Amino acid sequence: MKFPYGICDFYAIRTEGYCYIDRTDRIPMIEEAGKNLLFLRPRRFGKSLLLSTLENYYDVAKAQELDLLFGDLKVGKAPTRSHNQYVVMNWDFSAVDPQGTPEQVKQALHNHINGCIEQFRAYYRNTLDYEIQLDENNALRSFQSVLTAVRSSPCKLYLLIDEYDNFANEVLMSGLPDGRERYEHLLFGEGAVKTVFKAVKAASKGLGLDRTFITGVSPVVLSDITSGHNIAENISLLPEFNDLCGFLEREIADAFHPIAENCRMSQEKTKEALDMARAFYNGHCFSYRFDEAVYNPTLALYFLKAFQRERAYPRRMLDGNLSMDKNKITYISRLPNGERVVMDALTEADPVNIPELVDRFGVEDMLSPAKDETFLASLLYYFGVLTLTDQRTDMGNLILRIPNLVTRKLYVERIRDTLLPQAQDRDDSRRAAETFYQTGDMGPLRDVIENRCFKSLDNRDYRWANELMVKIAFLTLLFNDTFYIMDSEPALARQYADMTMIVRPDMRQYQLLDFLMEFKYVSLKQLQMDGEQVRNMSAEELSNLPAVREKRAEAQTQLATHRNRLLEVYGDTLRLKTFSVVAVGFEKIAWALV
Repeated sequence: MKFPYGICDFYAIRTEGYCYIDRTDRIPMIEEAGKNLLFLRPRRFGKSLLLSTLENYYDVAKAQELDLLFGDLKVGKAPTRSHNQYVVMNWDFSAVDPQGTPEQVKQALHNHINGCIEQFRAYYRNTLDYEIQLDENNALRSFQSVLTAVRSSPCKLYLLIDEYDNFANEVLMSGLPDGRERYEHLLFGEGAVKTVFKAVKAASKGLGLDRTFITGVSPVVLSDITSGHNIAENISLLPEFNDLCGFLEREIADAFHPIAENCRMSQEKTKEALDMARAFYNGHCFSYRFDEAVYNPTLALYFLKAFQRERAYPRRMLDGNLSMDKNKITYISRLPNGERVVMDALTEADPVNIPELVDRFGVEDMLSPAKDETFLASLLYYFGVLTLTDQRTDMGNLILRIPNLVTRKLYVERIRDTLLPQAQDRDDSRRAAETFYQTGDMGPLRDVIENRCFKSLDNRDYRWANELMVKIAFLTLLFNDTFYIMDSEPALARQYADMTMIVRPDMRQYQLLDFLMEFKYVSLKQLQMDGEQVRNMSAEELSNLPAVREKRAEAQTQLATHRNRLLEVYGDTLRLKTFSVVAVGFEKIAWALV
């Protein structure tokens, strides 16, 4: 099979024999939803391919190729009356350079639109009789010429705008001292971006523009262009479009089975591979009415293509093209109260919950010192690193969670950078973790946590000082998706283990152990001791403290239940080591192999 990884050209996919997951049954729904639509999804989630699909379906110049491109697809078997009735123009704002002065960014924007109009003019030269005039200094005048040409023809214009918020987000998140000023010049008053959207709105008032479909990542820009473009209907959370971009589990299975047959994989091995894909890539939901989770399509294609080529799982489960999403988490963590929300999301012990997703916010919201949990969690949702779930709080609030293990890795790497800002510390922690993976010796790991991680916690005002912070320290130092399927709070017989580390099936050939851990915490106040007293205690003295012995006994009881459940699921393949870990303040750790 040919998997179209990184290909967002619908025409190429359909004419060059690539695998295509059919979403064309949604085209009639898109038509019915409205004429001016906004659709938000995280980056690398298939938005550009969606626009390319719409372009090929509505393009009047491709009328003779309808059967070639769509004949065997759902919409091809029952096409709408609007097929091949439009001249289609594309603007892709991710191609606009956000660097430079406001005037330079404005010129870059106009240059991009003019370039798109020039391509449009050449492509439709046999369709439009009126000669489109290009104004090199003012793309909106060029756009007016396009509208005149369209009105002089029997066709209507369909405008597709991809990544409408891209360069505005880049300006905001650049961290440059003039970021706010540059953003305001672009979006406020008669700013360049706002003026463009005002022109689009005006064109839709019977001046030739019949439909617009706009994609982006977040509604960050919406507040600041409201008066310029207040006609777009946001369809991002409608349940019928939950999987408009993204793959369903059965579709991943259908695509994988031919690979499995070619590799002569047993049913058991095929199930194992699909379980891996689910754990690492599935889990996104984009509707309040949770129906079925979807896979990030880029990551799913990365996995399928790698497995077909190598006949093995990718060594790095996170596609390098998405690893930059860690920057989004870093950005959020640096906002007021952001680090607390990132920590909450990672531990999942106190789930992130909000009344509703924020559906529009502007520069004032982004740069305001007051950031509540609703604002921050909404941003993490739009960036694709938190997702909706089918759960609600007792108050009916939405509960958000990290969608899968590759996304969890982004959180872990961000917190690891916080706990261990020095490169040497990170190198030492990696070596300590590798020793632990192979031998189960927690000594070197304990030393790194006590002497480096805990010291970085001394002056932090976290809302909890308990086993959660201890678990975070271990999770961030031990997380390794090359070797392990590593989870926090996995469900085991309706009870929850603090952490499991199960060796990936393809890594069992190496000297790696499986782990099950329970974390407990004893406060200094509970012991009526200070930090110096605890630090001066030997490991034996620490372990013999009554409060530590009590916590250890509690952990051992829980571990016995979880261990039995793991053995039931995985059987004799496990090389399982079980640990109770008791932290005394943020000073020392007492651990025991159970």
